[in-house]
Amino acid sequence: MNLAEYKGVYVFAQQVDNQISSIALELIGKGKDLAKDLGTTVTAVLVGSNVKGLADELGEYGADKVIVVDDPELKDYRTEPYTHAITSVINEFKPDIFLIGATAIGRDLGPRVCARIHTGLTADCTQLDIGDFPLVATPGKEQKHGQLLMTRPAFGGNTIATIACPEFRPQMATVRPGVMQKLDREAGRKAEVIEFNPGFTPDNKYVEILEIVKAVSDVADIMDAKILVSGGRGVGSAENFKLLDDLAEAIGGTVSCSRAVVDSGWKPKDLQVGQTGKTVRPHVYFAIGISGAIQHVAGMEESDIIIAINKDESAPIFDVADYGIVGDLNKIVPMLTEKIKEAKAAAAN
Repeated sequence: MNLAEYKGVYVFAQQVDNQISSIALELIGKGKDLAKDLGTTVTAVLVGSNVKGLADELGEYGADKVIVVDDPELKDYRTEPYTHAITSVINEFKPDIFLIGATAIGRDLGPRVCARIHTGLTADCTQLDIGDFPLVATPGKEQKHGQLLMTRPAFGGNTIATIACPEFRPQMATVRPGVMQKLDREAGRKAEVIEFNPGFTPDNKYVEILEIVKAVSDVADIMDAKILVSGGRGVGSAENFKLLDDLAEAIGGTVSCSRAVVDSGWKPKDLQVGQTGKTVRPHVYFAIGISGAIQHVAGMEESDIIIAINKDESAPIFDVADYGIVGDLNKIVPMLTEKIKEAKAAAAN
């Protein structure tokens, strides 16, 4: 493999029902940082049917080029045709780096693509950087520069691993939604659009979609919330979450929770923050009755302000909190809720 042939940062621009997924824009934003370090460009790969019109949006969010693979076989996500599309793009354009969102689609697509092109894939990354590998120069061993350093939790979140793929290309990673930040939209910014279709011949590997049933959920998406009131095992019971519901209502926030709460059946998994839940970065994050295990912290440490309430003064959550209150949440949370209501009433008058 001639590594010098592979250039550029490429991003799988996931779309569903002809709407660009937020993770695609987040990856373009991160891709711009990586491309700047490498002195190259960012290319979005848009796959679907009648999706060319979405290329302008990708350009406004920072993509320098957009490769459009448009075919009726790609109308809805199916493993085989999408894998064929992405594999063909990689073989034709030879990207140095290829990023995919760690969504349900991305987690299915990424491993199949990397197997087809014989390269590595680092899954569920929380950080991406350009640097040297090995990280520390070792006598007698070549240290390669300009490598993609992919960081992810390992061993159940008990350690953080930095992984590189120095011998094969492209360097591939899936990235959790909500971890990276998208750029501000630049209205009118244009990307170069390249139409590419490798051709699709359906065979017995192509799944036939008989029906798509869309479930309607009344659970708020915690990844979009600006204020999160999150509870852990220390809340004590499902009934006691009423204290957090009242606080969230008073402050205009959304309730979320830790894995222990979901495992206990107190709240649905859609509200779980953490390594096995969702990654969030609200303006304010209340961690109430949450000890601060590394698995949970990995999902919320990028919040602008973290406020922790816990009766254990040595709880790890206080290590990442901007403000900490040691005490009984059953007393503190109602008092805090009442003070917020009083402040709002006073402001209204």
